[in-house]
Amino acid sequence: MILAEVTRSGYVEGTHAGHVLAVRGDGSVALALGDVDRPLFPRSVNKPLQAAAMIDLGWRPANDLELALATSSHSGEPGHLDVVRGMLGDGLTLQCPPMPPVSEAAWHDILRAGGEATALTMNCSGKHAAMLRTCVANGWPTETYLLPDHPLQVALRKALERFAGEPVVQVAVDGCGAPQLALTLEGLCRAFAGMPARVRSAMTENPWYVGGTARDVTALMEGVPGLVAKDGAEGTFAAALPDGSAVALKIEDGSGRARTPVMVAALRALGVDAPVLDDLAETPVLGGGKRVGSVRVVF
Repeated sequence: MILAEVTRSGYVEGTHAGHVLAVRGDGSVALALGDVDRPLFPRSVNKPLQAAAMIDLGWRPANDLELALATSSHSGEPGHLDVVRGMLGDGLTLQCPPMPPVSEAAWHDILRAGGEATALTMNCSGKHAAMLRTCVANGWPTETYLLPDHPLQVALRKALERFAGEPVVQVAVDGCGAPQLALTLEGLCRAFAGMPARVRSAMTENPWYVGGTARDVTALMEGVPGLVAKDGAEGTFAAALPDGSAVALKIEDGSGRARTPVMVAALRALGVDAPVLDDLAETPVLGGGKRVGSVRVVF
């Protein structure tokens, strides 16, 4: 299913296929395109659900900023790193791989100061810090917390299945080294619609800590009251509104540039109207540093 097209100087340069589901609060379908029942890897879209499960398992965040960071794919800006450092305390070691911050400005600042990429600056470090704290709370080993048969990961899989109302049919290794669990778009919508209030409020009240400066996921939550949203790698995105309506989508080729315009169109199908949707309805295509085209929804 073609969801978006790429234009450059008036010429259609390419298209993006994908799958999108938007469900109203009463359970009726507002929009369904592509294969919404096919299991896929939601990547970081799963993080809010994992954070909710870790609270059920006994993790006690010191504040909502820690909880927001656990759900995040943060940009690695100083405020993000400060919160993750506080979550780790002394003696806990992240096992996600060293990666530069998502934020180019933050990365340039680190390089100018003679620093380098670390596990802390990796965008999943908040989730990993929460995983470690959950292990400590339960007396589980912290050295092997990424193994699929570790008590933490077994419990997280069961929790995601409960939230989504469906079994996890495939387990892989995510980019950060943690197990990645496959769900359908239908299951993601169910899980996001029923997201626990504490996780929802931590994200909606602290959207910068879920993403960062100039991030679409942050702008959407800032611009649509009550919207909880989470972006993920390989063109994934999910969101839910206070009335229980929800959206989940996957861009087939993994492109991030088509993801936000499709999310905007799906939210509009649910009746959402806000200036931020106009701002994010198209992704600019640049030529020579100037806008010469766009990625825009065609369905």
